[in-house]
Amino acid sequence: MTASDPNPSTPYPAARRMAETAVYGPVVAQIAFVMELTLVPLLLPSMRTQFDLSLSELAWVFNSYSIAVAIGVLVGGLFGDTFRTTRVFGFGVFAFLAGSVLLAVSTNAEMLIAGRMLQGFGAGVFSPLVPVLLVRHAPEKPGRMLILWGSLAGYVAAFAPLAYSGIIGMENWNTAFGLIAVLAAMSLLVVVGAPTSEPASEAPRDKPEYSAIFRAPKLWLTLAYVFFTYGAITYFLFRLPLWLSETGVETISIGIIMSAMWLTFSVLSALLRNKVDQDHVQIIMLAAPVLIAVGLLLSLNSSTLLLVFSAILVGAGLACSNAPSTQLILRHAPQGLRAVSTSLDITLARLGGILAVAVFAETSAFSAALAICAACFVAALCTFAVFRRPVPNN
Repeated sequence: MTASDPNPSTPYPAARRMAETAVYGPVVAQIAFVMELTLVPLLLPSMRTQFDLSLSELAWVFNSYSIAVAIGVLVGGLFGDTFRTTRVFGFGVFAFLAGSVLLAVSTNAEMLIAGRMLQGFGAGVFSPLVPVLLVRHAPEKPGRMLILWGSLAGYVAAFAPLAYSGIIGMENWNTAFGLIAVLAAMSLLVVVGAPTSEPASEAPRDKPEYSAIFRAPKLWLTLAYVFFTYGAITYFLFRLPLWLSETGVETISIGIIMSAMWLTFSVLSALLRNKVDQDHVQIIMLAAPVLIAVGLLLSLNSSTLLLVFSAILVGAGLACSNAPSTQLILRHAPQGLRAVSTSLDITLARLGGILAVAVFAETSAFSAALAICAACFVAALCTFAVFRRPVPNN
């Protein structure tokens, strides 16, 4: 240590700048992840036209991603705590990048499905690790970092469909996957080039008692709530752009309608951040399935104004179900099994979407809407059951 270095624990400016730059890797990966989520539903009609796909075939193209995400989430959750987090994250981003490139050059439905599965697996591996890495890079202000992360994701989701449909056009669907691949490559370069900030090895921990998961009824009721609400929302995302394209609605109008949903989700999520507590969470969670069901029913009409309103209602339902259900899952998770419980949260959400799309892809719009409304009713019942007070023993 020299006299000019009074605090040996302070990193050199260059190293500090490199450490601060590392935060951009997870942020850019999250932007790519959100762009995939919001753009693909709008790209489905042009994919269907180019490859002459039936609705059931198109459902496989859509669902293959969700199936792979459900698998990747479990892999990322397991190995993210076992091996170096940045390495697992980088592996996930690389798989996501490879899948995006394959999608960009696809010439048939089989390549589409293969690319979606590879992309989905990578997204499942890296997406649960994004908040972990962000908090690690800003340990002094973790709450602020996560709020900024969530807000950024919401606004990207809101404006990406509108910008892409207005500037490039949804008929150029290959370009979208090319842009997503570029973002994934940028994230990977940042992660690989940044200095590691892995924490020191922790003391050995007791092996978790995984059987405790099955003795947590309120956890499973909340997971059922997630399964049904996310299934309804995913069906809306899958089917609405197809309905609109079949009726001759212009691509830019579809982008506006879908952007209304994501913008509502982002704004309302920010407004609810101080309301999701013990006194308000039940009412917020009960509002979600009602909003989703009404929004889906309104989407059956051909009025542009009502379609925008239906998207706003579904976006509000997503905001009312997303953070509150995660909060309850963390609250009712058995001791030492929070990571497993949140992995189940993401997996059940994806499985709900997979089942809804697979079952109702070729069902009439009215019949599918009634079934989805029934699922929303079951989600509401799950909420009542979670918050039901136990009967005191006499």
